[in-house]
Amino acid sequence: MIILGIDPGFAIMGYGVIETDGVRHKLIQYGALTTEAKTPTPARLLSIYTGIRQVIDIYKPDQIAFEELFFSKNVTTGMMVSAARGAALVAAAQYTQELYEYTPMQIKQAVTGSGRADKQQVQAMVRVILGMRETPKPDDAADALAAAITHAHSMKAGALFKIV
Repeated sequence: MIILGIDPGFAIMGYGVIETDGVRHKLIQYGALTTEAKTPTPARLLSIYTGIRQVIDIYKPDQIAFEELFFSKNVTTGMMVSAARGAALVAAAQYTQELYEYTPMQIKQAVTGSGRADKQQVQAMVRVILGMRETPKPDDAADALAAAITHAHSMKAGALFKIV
């Protein structure tokens, strides 16, 4: 099974693609879509939508897992990240209805065994689980891979969080 993980962001949206048989997980690809602050918002959202569609068209995931948004105190930033998530969600929904979402705490728990793990611990475990030589960069891509791994573990445990 191919799983696409997505870490929503307005400036940087991470993605990670893994293949799993339910026990072993294999890295397929990871990266990040970036948008420039000086670019108008509609163009940035279109870029995110188009970029996610391209990733989906290339890797043809069976299921897609999003990291749930963590809202900061900056309302404007939260709104922009929500809009970016929406663009990615529309791109994903045009491809499949197999869309899932996990909180940062669920992802940390699934990947490291602790819901209070820091970013470095999550990145280190992503590297180990996927047999990578180096820590995936940028952080957003590592987070997206962690979301995909979490979904793979959740499928095995029967604890799925489908976006409805």
